[in-house]
Amino acid sequence: MARLAEAIGRQYDLVLAITRGGLVPAGMLGYRLDLREILVAGVEFYRHGGGTHPAPVVTHFPAAELLRGQRVLVIDEVWETGETMAEVERRVREAGGIVTTAVVHYKPGRSRVPLTPDHYAALADGWVTYPYKAGG
Repeated sequence: MARLAEAIGRQYDLVLAITRGGLVPAGMLGYRLDLREILVAGVEFYRHGGGTHPAPVVTHFPAAELLRGQRVLVIDEVWETGETMAEVERRVREAGGIVTTAVVHYKPGRSRVPLTPDHYAALADGWVTYPYKAGG
């Protein structure tokens, strides 16, 4: 996480964590980057019983006035298809925020969007198990 924080830098106004997986890395990076303002975007793409929704389902998102003109660091744990991050990035831009994306693991072979994360800690191919997730 230290190398990721160093690569990201400190030029941000706030962190936007994507639930649920992005909460832990967002907290860790928030400490390392001395960012105290952490907002949350509730997004579900993977279904509870397996598989995915046709598109990411946004259950809650910060109000536009909280993002407008702000340098927003959007954090998630993994970029698999990239669809969740693409949706969050689109919404932040529509709200007038300046977006930078960061993930712990990036799976370029699985991405289905014409974007890449601005920052990532490691490349991955298969399933990644995080110690803070059930069954991990």
